[in-house]
Amino acid sequence: MTGRLVLGGAPLGQPGDVGPRLRQVMASADVLAVEDTRRLHRLATDLEVTVTGRVVTFHESVERARLPGLLAALADGATVLLLTDAGMPSVSDPGYTLVRAAVDAGIEVTSVPGPTAVTTALAVSGLPVDRFCFEGFLPRKAGERRARLAGLADERRTMVFFESPHRLADALADAAEALGGDRAAAVCRELTKTHEEVRRGSLAELAAWAADGVRGEITVVVAGAVPRPVSLSPAELAALVAEEEAAGAGRKDAIRAVVTRTGLPRRTVYDAVVAAKPS
Repeated sequence: MTGRLVLGGAPLGQPGDVGPRLRQVMASADVLAVEDTRRLHRLATDLEVTVTGRVVTFHESVERARLPGLLAALADGATVLLLTDAGMPSVSDPGYTLVRAAVDAGIEVTSVPGPTAVTTALAVSGLPVDRFCFEGFLPRKAGERRARLAGLADERRTMVFFESPHRLADALADAAEALGGDRAAAVCRELTKTHEEVRRGSLAELAAWAADGVRGEITVVVAGAVPRPVSLSPAELAALVAEEEAAGAGRKDAIRAVVTRTGLPRRTVYDAVVAAKPS
């Protein structure tokens, strides 16, 4: 019988956010693969947990070197707990390589859910959260970063990014140029910690604020693009609806799809379909 890999959600800042299940697994795991051993011991002290399992480091520079040993332990029936410094493993943190290898080996992978900066920042940003996408860290090189942002100019979902404090001002300035300086955004700093700050405003305003220097863990939330209405004749709109119907959509769904594609009011598209009917 093989063991199991447990992904543990570490607190973003407040140890009290951790539930009893993580305490239990920290105390009982045979192996704890952690991003930083010092943070593990600090967290264990804060949670009054005695760690009895073997502790190994698991960060970016040693991930692949650690895989054989961890997979061997899992194959022998061990419970391996994977913990990063904060939030859920694999979300712009170490973990994916081990999860993928465990899945390929037929080993059980489960989790003790916990906080993540992505959804926490979304919730407090004040921006729409019904649809969103996570873009991780933007490229470090300016040209690559600008190209990535330019490719997101028409993204309608709210976007979430991680960014380092010393690159934040440049990233916000590039975002203002690529997405529009008046695009609404929020910079969430040190979430759940003593000096938590959520700064809301336009990208241009936030870029000017960040130019003076910002410290701490940073999550940036940016509003999606507002659909730009296109100019189409009633006959062209009716033809687009007909295309959707030919692809299998019902009338209502076809009209909704064209409204989404064009950014035009539903009444405009509906009236075009009615006008196109044979008299």
